[in-house]
Amino acid sequence: MSNNENWTVNTGGGNFNKHIQGSYIQGNYYAAGKPQSLVQAAGEIQALLKHLETSYPSDIPARDMVVATEVVKHIETNPTMKQKVINAAKEGGLAALEKAIDNPAGAFIIGAIKGWLEVKNN
Repeated sequence: MSNNENWTVNTGGGNFNKHIQGSYIQGNYYAAGKPQSLVQAAGEIQALLKHLETSYPSDIPARDMVVATEVVKHIETNPTMKQKVINAAKEGGLAALEKAIDNPAGAFIIGAIKGWLEVKNN
């Protein structure tokens, strides 16, 4: 890229310096190292988890699995959210999404998302 080309950088509120010396790699860069779609999808899943966890007593042994199943059902019936979650998993990776969800039920949800990715790839 030369200095004569027009280009836009969305920093999400951070600082940007156009002065480039030497080599650089062209691509997509995200604040805090995480794609915004991953942060948004994880936030929506966390909100669902918190809402559903209040419906099930904590002394139920399979509570995490039951709550995760309800979250997966909700995502599956909401095509926009499902696509957002799939895109987040593709962009940021399943491990990063699970870490961002930060909930014991996250592993069950990630298993469903992995299945959706495999179906889309076939």
